[in-house]
Amino acid sequence: MWALKPDKLEEGTRRGTAGAFAATTVAFFIAEIGDKTQIATVALAAAYSNLPAVVAGTTAGMLLANAPVVFLGKAFSDRLPLTAMHRIASALFLIIGAVFIYRAVHHAP
Repeated sequence: MWALKPDKLEEGTRRGTAGAFAATTVAFFIAEIGDKTQIATVALAAAYSNLPAVVAGTTAGMLLANAPVVFLGKAFSDRLPLTAMHRIASALFLIIGAVFIYRAVHHAP
């Protein structure tokens, strides 16, 4: 149900001066802690002695994988029907939640 109500910036809300880039960088770093990419980076760093090359390679790989999605998302964000997408996302969350509850109840020992 939460997906039906989009976030809004409230009046008087203080916004940081660092901008969207810094906020995205910090949020991405926090979200990716413990991700399989970072685990793979640690494994590669342990296997190879050139740590800067490993870190640069994994960082470049993440940028190559994510940059097109960010730019395409920005390009399509104005053209997509956000209300319909919120409704579809909400319906999918409800369906998935109902399926998991059903499976948990009927498969309980």
